[in-house]
Amino acid sequence: MADNILELKNITKVFPGVKALDKVSVSIQRGTVHALVGENGAGKSTLIKVLAGIYHSEEGEVFLDGVKVDLRTPYESQQKGISVVHQELKMSETLSVAENVFLGNLMYKGRIVDWKGMRQRASEMLRELGVPMDVTVAVERLSVAQKQMVEICKAINRNCKVLIMDEPSATLTEKEQSLMFNTIRKLKENGVTIIYISHRMEEIFDLSDHVSVLRDGAHIATLPVANVTRDELVSMMVGRAVAHDYPRSAKALGEVVLEARGIKRKGVLNDISFQLRRGEVLGVAGLVGAGRTELARAVLGIDRIDAGEILLHGKPVKIDSFRKAIGLGLSLVPEDRKSQGLVQIATVSRNICMVNMDAVSHGFVMDAARERQVSQEYVEKMDISTPNVETEAQYLSGGNQQKVVIAKWLLEDSEIVILDEPTRGIDVGAKSEIHRLIVDLAEKGKSILMISSELPEIVGMSDRVMVIHEGNLVGEFKRGEATPEKIMALCI
Repeated sequence: MADNILELKNITKVFPGVKALDKVSVSIQRGTVHALVGENGAGKSTLIKVLAGIYHSEEGEVFLDGVKVDLRTPYESQQKGISVVHQELKMSETLSVAENVFLGNLMYKGRIVDWKGMRQRASEMLRELGVPMDVTVAVERLSVAQKQMVEICKAINRNCKVLIMDEPSATLTEKEQSLMFNTIRKLKENGVTIIYISHRMEEIFDLSDHVSVLRDGAHIATLPVANVTRDELVSMMVGRAVAHDYPRSAKALGEVVLEARGIKRKGVLNDISFQLRRGEVLGVAGLVGAGRTELARAVLGIDRIDAGEILLHGKPVKIDSFRKAIGLGLSLVPEDRKSQGLVQIATVSRNICMVNMDAVSHGFVMDAARERQVSQEYVEKMDISTPNVETEAQYLSGGNQQKVVIAKWLLEDSEIVILDEPTRGIDVGAKSEIHRLIVDLAEKGKSILMISSELPEIVGMSDRVMVIHEGNLVGEFKRGEATPEKIMALCI
């Protein structure tokens, strides 16, 4: 029999109107990397929250090292050797690296806190992981990759047996991803078991020994990674075959709709000029921190610019606020949909209609019935999976939340749509649907500015690609000319 460090038996978790987990049973072998995959809403996040002690299941049992455990709080879970590095890192930003590593687990000399000993031990752990850093520096000064390493050290310091990593590579550069993957392999060599959650198939096959598939809250299969193909895995995740070809094909483009001339922002953007045509998908490539999002914010009036001008249909316009941009027919689907694109505690219907309240109002009085009707039309049109339009946005999966954000701007009927990482953190099925939505918008004459870190997406979806490096526009490719290799050469 395999040496299982963790066994989940018939785990069931129910939320109002939704069975998030339905008798899920999974066994995790000691000292392995075990991938957990599934579409958004499949139950992955709920399952790891049960293991983390954040949720308590209505049914089922958890066995750790063959012993039944009751994980009712995060503290109990950590004490038993289960730690989580969440996608959205939760750290004390103003405290130092060493203080974060030992938070809630201080070292003492007698009755006195051993600050020197903690700094030395934190430095040792980081060196062992291959990421030496100054442990006296405040965490707020670190990169996302460095913060993840600090979280891993915190887990190791608590004698972690099982480390759960939720989409750890989502916001990392290629170099940072390589560093993190090496760290995961070192942890595995040291006997730590990793439960790895990711939507990126290449990571699953590169890192994992086994993979478990969840769909609609149910366990579909657990297999050795060596015994399954990418297409088979995707088919199990979505319950159907998914076309991997990008749906964008060469199209005749219309007139110039948006033009930026000489956009400058000190230390961020350096004399950037570009044109966006009607019906065009203009891809924006570059490494994290290159200035892609900053360019979008400058165009939309969210951030001030020091020089340059914006033209709409050949006429200069002054856009000094996002409200002004919306009035001129521009919109933004932001990278951080949870905090910037949605009101999490508002309903699906309110989120869809909040920008264009005129569509559901009579004068100053809102028509609640009309709001529900309009939002229901978009839920059906975009195949948004939700119990009903009165469900709060926070209870939807990431892919469905993204569709709600896009629906908001479809109702507003924006002429120019800026998409910042439109498919980040979204499963393969939802990603395919988002791609079809983008193509549909372009074919209806909308103009799309699409920022993406996924080079196959940039190449497959764009009519043109412009590459930004350290605030400079360093190159442009027409459709058919762009390749991931050419783009990356300019990115770096």
